[in-house]
Amino acid sequence: MRILVTGGCGFIGSALVLHLVQDLGHEVLTLDALTYAANPVSLAPLEANPRHRLIEADICDSAAVNAAFREFAPQAVMHLAAESHVDRSITEPGAFIRTNVTGTQVMLDAARSHYEGLTGEARTAFRFLHVSTDEVYGSLPPGGFFTEDSRYDPRSPYSASKAASDHLARAWHETYGLPVLVTNCSNNYGPRHFPEKLIPLMILNALEGKPLPVYGDGLNERDWIHVEDHARGLVAVLERGRVGQTYLLGGRAVRNNLAVVKALCAAFDRLRPQAAPHERLITFVADRPGHDRRYAIDPGKAEAELGWAPTRSFEAALEDTIAWYLDNEAWWRPIREGRYRGERLGLAPARKAG
Repeated sequence: MRILVTGGCGFIGSALVLHLVQDLGHEVLTLDALTYAANPVSLAPLEANPRHRLIEADICDSAAVNAAFREFAPQAVMHLAAESHVDRSITEPGAFIRTNVTGTQVMLDAARSHYEGLTGEARTAFRFLHVSTDEVYGSLPPGGFFTEDSRYDPRSPYSASKAASDHLARAWHETYGLPVLVTNCSNNYGPRHFPEKLIPLMILNALEGKPLPVYGDGLNERDWIHVEDHARGLVAVLERGRVGQTYLLGGRAVRNNLAVVKALCAAFDRLRPQAAPHERLITFVADRPGHDRRYAIDPGKAEAELGWAPTRSFEAALEDTIAWYLDNEAWWRPIREGRYRGERLGLAPARKAG
């Protein structure tokens, strides 16, 4: 199967591309703008694999996107490219509107043009999978869970831009008949995660003996899913999901932020024991604006319809994640030092689109 993946050099995207190519044998074209959070090193295992190609292109560039469709003729699209960090969206909302809203519109238009040129079995089989977040649903009351019928209530520029992109994807299905699927996932964790996000930031700060900053009282709750479980879930939706439907993918691992950081400290105490426990590094800082109190996903629909379920125990997989960072300084050190782009990491540059 030929699959076009946007954002394939990012955290979730790279896990997905590696799974598609290495585990499932699909042919993948990765389309990525290689912005600050993209790391081509994440796809280094595929450098000599003929089933994978990387093109550096912005999803807002309609000429580049349409050229990729014409050249590759994908049988499916898995659209993950997005600006995704809430803190950045508060200070730079325009970048989130551009990528998440306009970029999604460009991808949908290109996919529609491609789809309308297909016939027979190729047309019947084509799918466009739009990957989104549970943050579009806003904040849950204690004990509540998001389902596919939950009301949208975004609270940050990031979640508002993703909510808009979800609505666009569904509109292209209803208006133009594009065979769209939508997923909304909970917080991901695992290897190759850009270190501005909670878990990798805490890992690297703990490794360097720096403070572990926790927003507010630390009791904001999130559901956590291992990135490899998420990648399997995305493939299950692509292969077996019903066109026009939404599927929520969560790890059934709701933890508050303080509990996550304490679990991380306990794992560090086992992996890198010191005279004083790592919890001494926890520091409470002023809460960020619009900080939702609780997210939690009920993934029952995906489990029942698709035969998919999360498999990773949070605490055990968290310790595995820490061990990965301890063993892969060559991956994160250049990022920590501010060198993000592939050519600055000593890689051959990706091929430009066009």
